[in-house]
Amino acid sequence: MSHVNTNAKARLLVPLTLVVALAACSGKDESAPATTAPAAPTATAPAATPAPAVSAEVQSKGPEELRELASKALRENRMYAPAGDNAMEYYLALREKTPDDASIKSALTDLQPYTLIAAEQSLAREDFAEGQRLVALIEKVDPTAPALPRLKSGITKGMETALTRTQEETDKVKKDAENKAKQLADQQRQQQASEAEAARQIAAQQDAARRESERQDGERQAAARREA
Repeated sequence: MSHVNTNAKARLLVPLTLVVALAACSGKDESAPATTAPAAPTATAPAATPAPAVSAEVQSKGPEELRELASKALRENRMYAPAGDNAMEYYLALREKTPDDASIKSALTDLQPYTLIAAEQSLAREDFAEGQRLVALIEKVDPTAPALPRLKSGITKGMETALTRTQEETDKVKKDAENKAKQLADQQRQQQASEAEAARQIAAQQDAARRESERQDGERQAAARREA
């Protein structure tokens, strides 16, 4: 990363943050559900020690509560956001507590592509903190995911570029960001519709798996009573 003095950084980051915020606001869908990222991203680097992929509060919950919260999050199309209250985190915590449950692994596999798309969109609008959070979720699901090196490299290079961008480049970035924001708005609306349908399907699969598990438990209990 190129070295710049403190005053130069201060002059650079203020207009750059306004540019990125303007681009995000231009592309924001007011009716969008909680799956959209925050409307005012910043190009500054996130904390040196990022928060864990799954919050401590989520990890502290029991399996039954996690299962109910995950199902509710899917019904409400909270697949990967907001942080601390989304299906990805609930299923990841549930996988830690019930590692042999194939339905949980299947749900995470189904959710991962949508989280990947959201991470790429975060990088496109220079919301690196949100991008890092989503990448951490993907890595928690599958540490060998092929997209991880590309996403991590994109975050690193993106932050370096944002911090070293000259004032002259900022005007051009503003125009490009406004055009990109308009394009992203249409893409996000289409993605949200697709995610809502996918969330409904995943929720239905999980409900069916739970009912089948309950039916099998009932049969085993009935058989045990007959034997007794």
